[in-house]
Amino acid sequence: MPLALTVATLMPAAAQQTKILTADKHNEYGLIYTLPLTALDIEVVATREVRQAGPYYQYAKKYVGTSDVIKEDAEVWTIERVNVRPYGVPNPDARYLMQLKQGATAFIGVAEDGMLLSINRNPDEPEAPAVTVPGEPEGEKLADREYLQYVDEDFIASQSSAKQAQMLAESLMEIRDAKISLTRGTADQMPTDGKQLELMLNSLRHQEAAMTAAFLGNVTRETVVRRYTYLPAENGRKVLFRMSDFGGFVDADDYSGEPVYLTVKVTNEGVMPVDAKGEAKKLPKDAVAYNVPGTAQVTLTCRGKELFSGEFEMAQFGVVFGLNPALFSDKKDPSYAIFDPATGALKEIGSAAE
Repeated sequence: MPLALTVATLMPAAAQQTKILTADKHNEYGLIYTLPLTALDIEVVATREVRQAGPYYQYAKKYVGTSDVIKEDAEVWTIERVNVRPYGVPNPDARYLMQLKQGATAFIGVAEDGMLLSINRNPDEPEAPAVTVPGEPEGEKLADREYLQYVDEDFIASQSSAKQAQMLAESLMEIRDAKISLTRGTADQMPTDGKQLELMLNSLRHQEAAMTAAFLGNVTRETVVRRYTYLPAENGRKVLFRMSDFGGFVDADDYSGEPVYLTVKVTNEGVMPVDAKGEAKKLPKDAVAYNVPGTAQVTLTCRGKELFSGEFEMAQFGVVFGLNPALFSDKKDPSYAIFDPATGALKEIGSAAE
């Protein structure tokens, strides 16, 4: 079975609620639970940079004093970081019954989808995954050719780009002089209070930015976050998604973008526990099943560059073992157990009386 893509989502699933199951007559003293497969929640954080050339960039050196300008429109997407979190999903082929005798006080804690979390111990509420929240876009928000809102009829009537650049530069200097006069308190008409002053200065700054952008160009940036869910099943490499400078995140089969590869390599297959003689232990009768996970290296790459690499325990690359159910129904000293919700592995076992 290949690497299985489920769905690319904008937000991860919320943390599940937990519940306690107790054995009684209505369920014939049997408690049903499920072991997990290990899926991957992959968060990709990228920056979208939009570059807009100014129509008078060739005059920037003369009127603005720099040749560091944007000469053509472009959109650039850059992957900043990738975060990968393993989590458990129910294995439809790993449903088990914990059969108890009448009068037994043992109970189990499960997630709302039935995955085993604990025995004789209240389960911890699974933590919701951390989510990267995009910040406010950076850079001046300018309408297309916004500088035209601040020019006069002579500018519009002129057919010479050189003349238009000269008039625009003169208007830009007037805006800068007005800012200086307001700041120094020497303007002919000063605002009546600080709030009005702030509004006037902000308006002048925006006009200045629009006129300057007509020479230098304008750059805006924003953070974009996408989430993908994968269920690894074997060694292999798949295209997780593609990154396009025209559309940003695009589907794996959209060849307008560069492929971002997800590679899974099993590094250790889980094996049965061994006894003092080094021999594999036998499964106890009516055992309470749990996973002995294997491990796999997960790597994401694009254009030969490594975006992420990490090793995770995974249920599907391991084996199923079990605990003697008598441990949990002993009336004098019952045991408790806690299991990893992402792998179904036994994390902790001890006396419930302590």
